[in-house]
Amino acid sequence: MEFELTEEQQQIKTSVREFAEAEIAPHVMEWDEAQHFPIELQPKLAELGLTGVLFPEQYGGAGMGYVEYATIIEELSRVDGSVGISVAAHNSLCSNHIYQFGTEAQKEKFLVPLASGQHLGAWGLTEPSAGSDASGTRSTAVRKNGGWLVNGSKNFITHAIHADTCVAVAVTDRSKRSKGISAFIFEKGMKGFSPSKKENKLGLRASETASVVFEDCHVPEENLLGEEGRGFVNAMEILDGGRISIAALAVGMAQGAYESALRYSKERQQFGKPISEFQAIQFKLANMATQIDAARLLMYRAAAMKDAGRKTTKESSMAKLFASEISVNVCEEAIQIHGGYGYTKDYPPEKYWRDSKLCTIGEGTSEIQRLIIAREILQQVV
Repeated sequence: MEFELTEEQQQIKTSVREFAEAEIAPHVMEWDEAQHFPIELQPKLAELGLTGVLFPEQYGGAGMGYVEYATIIEELSRVDGSVGISVAAHNSLCSNHIYQFGTEAQKEKFLVPLASGQHLGAWGLTEPSAGSDASGTRSTAVRKNGGWLVNGSKNFITHAIHADTCVAVAVTDRSKRSKGISAFIFEKGMKGFSPSKKENKLGLRASETASVVFEDCHVPEENLLGEEGRGFVNAMEILDGGRISIAALAVGMAQGAYESALRYSKERQQFGKPISEFQAIQFKLANMATQIDAARLLMYRAAAMKDAGRKTTKESSMAKLFASEISVNVCEEAIQIHGGYGYTKDYPPEKYWRDSKLCTIGEGTSEIQRLIIAREILQQVV
């Protein structure tokens, strides 16, 4: 088994780290406090190939795999999780849904501008009454005038306001329950399709999160994404890849918090010596480093399996569950190591801690991940 990145993958890691340090790091707290979504980064992200990581060059993408993708999300999130989750939502949710299940015509029309960074993507599954139970979708799509009339809403949608393209699901046959849900592609400016309330969040405040509303929105037949009635099933498949990016998001933020705590422990003097010389602090740092490495290995295992074309439902959920929960713990320990300063906005850990909590909720809560893992292992033949 190979546990090291290839030379090319290491170069990608280094280039993204340098970009994040130069272009993102100076603005992190400014964007966070103002809840500013840095749309101005889009051309720079596109130039590095970060808006189309997973897609072939023929569609405007960079033609990379999930190992590279996870590395990229980790490096961005090490500096600012808000940018990390933005790149993740654009790539592995909206754009990937079109890539995996769209027609050639849909890929040419929608995926090419998304992957090349000309357009920004959003993905809508969650509703006010359908969160963990996504099969309880209430938005409806009814055939009318050679297309579909969509009514309903989605909430907690990344890029809901700035997105040019949004993939969302709606019920097309209530009697078939989850097999009666279909996916559609919505375009900015479509009559009856509009953003709504922007959320005032605990963390990841520079990542735009809002609701979208469908009010008698007419969607042409050619914007049906995938087979009718397969929208929910396809969305669950998309989440297998999406959860790898949430694991990477969590690992990156944990790494950033750990590095801050490690530096501080060597600088902070108490009782005449650096606090890093106290065993209590050393044990915290040892635990943090071990947890991060374990989470990263789970993340890379799922990513490598995805690149090999294997099913990753269990492995993606394991990586996402473990990485998200250790990230919250590592960030909290980083605050503890900083003491009173850790509770202020003058040092990084408080932001990492606020940001990391979303990883235990988004793309399936920790509770849902445990259900998925249990279902998968109980189906195994021993």
